[in-house]
Formats: sequence, structure tokens, C-alpha cells
Amino acid sequence: MLSEIYYLIRSKADGRYLAARPNEDDSSTFVLVFRENFDALSYLNTHASDLADRLGVESVSGTQLKTVLQKWSFNGLGMVTDPLLPTIEFLLQS
Repeated sequence: MLSEIYYLIRSKADGRYLAARPNEDDSSTFVLVFRENFDALSYLNTHASDLADRLGVESVSGTQLKTVLQKWSFNGLGMVTDPLLPTIEFLLQS
């Protein structure tokens, strides 16, 4: 996992990453992560086409991903396995 490249969606305006809160009763926040660049772009085009010009796709290594989780205080990551539905697997940071 550390040697793989992942793709995240990031705001061009303020640098924040696209994140999800799977449980509205819980304040846990998970950064959305994609295995392929085209999956991130498909997600944007399907679910946020009106915001696509304000968002960009950024590649990060597995080691950088851990730093992103810590710096932005994410509780874990949401691995998007199907960008069109979307299907997301939430993984807590250890």
C-alpha cells in the first residue's frame, strides 16, 4: 500500500480534500481516495460536474497519504471502488 499511487480530489480555492462523513451522528471524516486518475475524474463528472472547474485531481504515494490523514485530521480514508454509484469502503486510520 505504501508504494502505490492514489488519487484525491482537492479544491483549487482553499486546498481542502474531498471528504465524506458516512454517519451523520458521528463527526468522523474520511478523505476520498481513488486507485486510478480516471476513476476520480469519473466521480467528478458524475457527481459534481457543476464544481469540476473548482476541483482538481492530485496524485499521492502511500507514504504521502498517511501525512495527509494526519495533517488534515482525517479519521481514515474512503476508498472509492465504484465512482459511478458510488461505492466506498471506509477504513479507519490505525
